[in-house]
Amino acid sequence: MNTTATAIAPHPAQRRILTVLVTAQILSGAGLAAGITVGALLAQDMLGGAGWAGLPSALFTIGSAAAAALIGRTSQRLGRRTGLTAGYAAGALGAVGVVAAAAADNVVLLFASLFVYGAGTATNLQARYAGADLAVPRRRGRALSTVMVATTLGAVAGPNLVTPLGNLARAVGVPELAGPFLLAAAAYASAALVLGLALRPDPLTTARARAATADTPTSAASADGGAADTRMLFLGTVVMVLAQLVMVAIMTMTPVHMTGHGHSVGAAGLVIAVHVGAMYLPSPLSGLLVDRWGRLPVAAASGITLLASGLLAALAPPHSVGLLALALALLGLGWSFGIVSGTAIVTDAAPPATRARTQGLVDVAIAVAGAGGGLASGMVVAAGSYALLSLLGGLLALAVLPAIAWSARPLPVTGS
Repeated sequence: MNTTATAIAPHPAQRRILTVLVTAQILSGAGLAAGITVGALLAQDMLGGAGWAGLPSALFTIGSAAAAALIGRTSQRLGRRTGLTAGYAAGALGAVGVVAAAAADNVVLLFASLFVYGAGTATNLQARYAGADLAVPRRRGRALSTVMVATTLGAVAGPNLVTPLGNLARAVGVPELAGPFLLAAAAYASAALVLGLALRPDPLTTARARAATADTPTSAASADGGAADTRMLFLGTVVMVLAQLVMVAIMTMTPVHMTGHGHSVGAAGLVIAVHVGAMYLPSPLSGLLVDRWGRLPVAAASGITLLASGLLAALAPPHSVGLLALALALLGLGWSFGIVSGTAIVTDAAPPATRARTQGLVDVAIAVAGAGGGLASGMVVAAGSYALLSLLGGLLALAVLPAIAWSARPLPVTGS
């Protein structure tokens, strides 16, 4: 009886762990936004065309995929503190490389640095798992969403600092569009320092030790058997992969679409700030809905919200900053619903003994989907239009509905 109570009681270190993670996420959010806001524009400027403007997004999301696997494996062996600290340090190094590449007008160095810079994106996303490690299942959505919402401050501030950071870059002899990466380097390095010094006790190793002494399952999914776990792991992955693919594809081409129709880089940065804010600011709402209404209804809401975003972006007049901002806000909200519900599904289904490695592999799939979306987005716009890209993205998001229906079917009963 006492063992059961211990297994379901909140861990006394959970509040401290969330505080440390929130601090690191506030710092790292500014680094996250740099590549989103000016990465495509920097590549367009250096390569001289919009057709390859999606390549930076593809590169740092491919780098994010590689980093996700490494961070997952490192966290599994050495704990979240080591894995997340190393990831943010690599992101800072990549940001420094982007600045150096822009100053030297070296495209090869730019692409290599963007690949390494992707480690910061992977780490920022994987931190949500650390927030959920010691959370009881009924509060798991709110715990991971607390970590995610902390990204909002830096992520929203970053795009709105494009102009002053550009002025700073020029003052130190660096191309204007590389300015936000100066902030990214400092932001990721600071986050690495905070986690390396203060993320104690380690949430994952503590959760494993706690589970080893418990006689009861640590999640609802583990009580349902291996088949149910596999099905829910697949569903959680599909939900997050679709949300990431659609979000990255539409988001990447929005600044290019806007500047191509006469809007300033500052106006594009404002729309991206609204979008990034909508990705993270509603996270507490997403987490509350996941815990109160259930994982599957919120996952379905993700697909429907992303469809609405794609339709609005496709139909919005190019000169309307307001409608584009609303479309990108819906894009961020749909992503939030998908990531929070999908993360809760995956965490429920993965036991502590293999959780970090499983989560790392899931995030590899998410990052690869984002890379594909980023790379294809420029090609779709070059061959068709931004409206076509947005419409296709919205329709693709609806694929989450049959996946949910499939996962909700009762398992076949085996004969005795």
